[in-house]
This record gives sequence, C-alpha cells and structure tokens, in this order.
Amino acid sequence: MKIFKSISAAVILSIILSLFSFNAKCEELSNDIFRLHIIANSDSERDQELKLRVRDRILKNSGYMYKNCHSKADTIYVTQHELQSIVKTAEDELRSCGCSYKVKAEITNMYFNVREYGKYTIPSGCYDALRLTIGEGRGHNWWCVMYPSFCMGQCTDTSESGLSDSEVELISDAEKYKVKFKIFEIYEDLVNYLEK
Repeated sequence: MKIFKSISAAVILSIILSLFSFNAKCEELSNDIFRLHIIANSDSERDQELKLRVRDRILKNSGYMYKNCHSKADTIYVTQHELQSIVKTAEDELRSCGCSYKVKAEITNMYFNVREYGKYTIPSGCYDALRLTIGEGRGHNWWCVMYPSFCMGQCTDTSESGLSDSEVELISDAEKYKVKFKIFEIYEDLVNYLEK
C-alpha cells in the first residue's frame, strides 16, 4: 500500500510540475499575441449579421493599417493611434446598413477560451485585445488574433510570425497538447471565477 501511495504521489507531482511548465509557456505566448474582440449589440439575427459586417470591414482595412507591424508592440501602437479611425470605419459600415448603433473601441486585457484558427490552436488565458462593442454590447461575440495576423489570413509562415520556436510548437501541435489545453482552460476558468 505504501508503494502504491508513493507511486501515486509521484505521478500527481509529475503532472503538477508539467502543468506549471505548460502554464509558463501559455503565459509567455499571451504576452506575444494581440487579439480582436467584437461584441454584437444583441443576439438577434440582424445584430449578429451587423457584427460580421463590421468584422469584415475592419479586417479589410487592417491590411494596410498594420502592414508595417512586425511585433505586438507595433500593432498596439498603431491601434492606439487609429482607435478613432477604427470606430469611424465600424460606424460607417453600420450606417451603410441603415443602423445607427454607436461603437466603442478600447485596448484591454481580457480572458479568452481556447480557440482554433485553421492549423493553429491558441490556449485560453488573458490577452491584450482591441475590443469593439457595438451598441449595447449584449450579444454573442467574435474574436481572432491580430498579431500575428491569423484572422487576416497573412500569417501562413510561422517563421515570420514573431513568435518563438516553443510558442510556434505550442500552437501548431494541438493534438499533443489537447488535454493540457483543456486542463489549463479549466484552471483559468476557476481562477477567474475566484477573482470575481
């Protein structure tokens, strides 16, 4: 019985230490990623459609706006200086659809769940993000990664993404980390719940 307890304790300790290392990798990754988060006015079909129209317009304009950004810091700098332009673009799109909702834009740090972008999987955690709130902001949201530009379709070669080799491995090999992603997400959800 003592041997069984010792082996069990060793296995549990090994899992905990592995998760701490994984947690550190995920936190390092969150420091190198900038996300886009768009919240719809409501969950009505029309408001959800408007959210996607705003998304498409913002992403279309982002190509030229962020073309010289080679780091997260560059992306945040441009975003800070273009916030009013981003709001105007979003509101112009809404007006073209006959909608008078106001849009609020802010750079914030917020929690995101695990998300897949094609062949990449981004773990849950707190990330810096450009958040656009349409109208009352009570509807379902949409999000992606602006830097590296996964949601703009420009980041097909991770060697040019600005991420370290270990970060690229982490997001590229989802099958290898699937269980850890889920455990880490549960851990993050628990921490966020306890902080509230």
